[in-house]
Amino acid sequence: MLQLSNLLKASFKSIMKNRMRSLLTSLGIIIGVGAVIVMVGIGSGSQKRIAQEISSMGSNMIVVFPSFSQRGGVSRGAGSFNRLTMDDADAIREEATLVEHVSAIVMSAGQVIGNGNNWNTSIQGVDPDYLNIRMWNIASGEFFSDRDIRSRKKVAVLGVTVVENIFGDLDPIGQKIRIRNTPFRVIGVLEEKGQDARGQDQDDIILAPSTTVQSRLTGERYINMINVSAVSLESISRAQEEVTAILRRQHKIDYGQENDFMVANQTAITEMASETSRIMTTLLGAVAAVSLVVGGIGIMNIMLVSVTERTREIGIRMSVGARGRDILTQFLLESVVLSISGGLIGILLSIGIAFILNTWTDIHVAIGTGIVLLSFTFAGTIGIFFGFYPARKAAGLNPIDALRYE
Repeated sequence: MLQLSNLLKASFKSIMKNRMRSLLTSLGIIIGVGAVIVMVGIGSGSQKRIAQEISSMGSNMIVVFPSFSQRGGVSRGAGSFNRLTMDDADAIREEATLVEHVSAIVMSAGQVIGNGNNWNTSIQGVDPDYLNIRMWNIASGEFFSDRDIRSRKKVAVLGVTVVENIFGDLDPIGQKIRIRNTPFRVIGVLEEKGQDARGQDQDDIILAPSTTVQSRLTGERYINMINVSAVSLESISRAQEEVTAILRRQHKIDYGQENDFMVANQTAITEMASETSRIMTTLLGAVAAVSLVVGGIGIMNIMLVSVTERTREIGIRMSVGARGRDILTQFLLESVVLSISGGLIGILLSIGIAFILNTWTDIHVAIGTGIVLLSFTFAGTIGIFFGFYPARKAAGLNPIDALRYE
C-alpha cells in the first residue's frame, strides 16, 4: 500500500512538472466527457418535455387524423386525403360506449382586430368537450355551449397571448373582435399554458364554435381532426378500436379495405415521439463519444513521448532496484490520473453548459446521475486502455540501454 502511495505521488509530481502539456493532453477527454453528457442530457430533456407536452394535451386522449394519399407511388403526407366530417364526430359521440368526450377540430388562421390593435394568430373551431379532453381551464368568463354550436354563434375564447397583444390590461370579456372581417364577441379567456416542447406558444390561440369556424372562416366541408377521450386509461385501446369500427361504418369501408383515416392514442404518440428522440440521443452520444477515443489516442501519444524523454530516469530507477511492474504501474497511474482529471473537469464543464442552456435558452438539458457515472468510468477506462502500451514499453526497457540513452 505504501509503495502504491509513493508511485501515485511520483505520478502526480511528473504530471505537475508539465502542467500545460498535461492540460492539453487531457483536453480531448474534457471535451469528450462534456460533449457526451450534454448531448445525452439534451436528448433526455427533450424526451421529458415531449412526455409532458403530450400529457398536457389531455387525459386518455385519442386523436383521429385524415389519412394520406399517394401520387405516382409517393406519399403526400398525413391529412392529404381528408374525409372527416362533423357527422363522424357526432357518430362517435352517439354510438361509442367507451368514449367520454368528443370534439371536432377545425383549424384556421388569420388577422384579429380589436381595441385598435391587430394580431395574427391561429383560430381553432372546437366543441364544448374540448376543454375536458385537453384538461384546459377557463381563467375568466365562460366557454361556449352546445346551443352555441348548433346556432353557429359568433363567440370566441382567447388565449392569454392574444389578450395581451389585443387588449393589454383591458378586460376583454364582452368586447368585440374581428377575425378575417367576421365579428366575434369575446366571452372568455383561457388559463395560461405556456410553451410546448417545440417552443410554440400554446396561449397564442383563439377558440370558437367548430360550426362557426367551418361556415364563417374556412368554408370547407371537411374538418381537420377529431379529439376523443376514453372513459379510463385502461380502456384506451378498446375505445380506439370502437372509434375505428364506427368510422369504418360511417365511411362505408368494406372488409379488407384500408382505412381512409388514422386513429392514434396518447400512448402511441408518446412512444413514437420518445423513440425518435431516443434514436437522436443515441446518435448524438455516439458522435460525442468519438472525441473520448480521440482524447485517449492523445494520451497514448503523449505518454509515448514521455517514455522517450524519461528513458535515462527509468534506467536509473531500475539500476537502484525498481522492478518492471513498478515502472509499468507508475506510467499507467499517470495515464489514469490524466484521464480521470479530464473526466472530472468535463463533468463540471457539462454542468456549467447545462445551467447556461437551461437558464438562457429554450433548450432543456436533463443530466442524469447514470450518464455522469458512465462517462467518468469510460474516461478512466480510456486512460487504462490507451496508457497500457506506453507503460508496458517503459517497463520493458533494458536498464543498461536506458542509462546509455542520450
